[in-house]
Amino acid sequence: MTLTPRLSKFVLTSHITVSVGWLGAVVVFLALAITGLTSSNTQLATASYLAMEVCAWFVIIPLCLSSLSTGLLQAIGTKWGLFKYYWVVVKLFLTVVGTILLLLHLQPISYLAGIATDVSFTSNELGLRIDLVQKSALAIILLLTATTLSVYKPWGKIQARASAAVTNNVDQLITTAPKSRNSYMLIGLVLLIIIFIIIHLLGGGMGKH
Repeated sequence: MTLTPRLSKFVLTSHITVSVGWLGAVVVFLALAITGLTSSNTQLATASYLAMEVCAWFVIIPLCLSSLSTGLLQAIGTKWGLFKYYWVVVKLFLTVVGTILLLLHLQPISYLAGIATDVSFTSNELGLRIDLVQKSALAIILLLTATTLSVYKPWGKIQARASAAVTNNVDQLITTAPKSRNSYMLIGLVLLIIIFIIIHLLGGGMGKH
């Protein structure tokens, strides 16, 4: 599948928009997490954790899934491909890791929002509140790394290095059928992750944890 130039520009614009939005939303989430952890104002801390839940479910999740899907479409439908360049593979890996981390932290986010109105909240769950701050900071580093890879595109082409070690005939056998098979396997894995996320969201939405 090859995207037309007009469609390719549309997908690229969409990918940049949602990816930058995802990064911005995580920065806001970190600010709320720090406020909830450090503020001596109980009402402010409570409001921060309630806002974190809304931000996670209705802003970060849609942007995260949109970034992943548009990134896949951009890679598959253009010259970059999924396995032609090292930076594409690494960026995809980072995006999938970020998606999984987000999924794993939906439950504690909703849990904190659910108990935020308790009288003893400010003296409880300190470890979980610190963990959300740390993981938010880690997510920002991960997203900044992915953005840097998109700009600098380091390391070159994968098959160019592979072909240096083998003859043209052997290289053709290695990089044609296996690469196609690996591409389908990776797409299937990402689709399974997305399906798992959707099932998780439908089965354990806001207020159900």
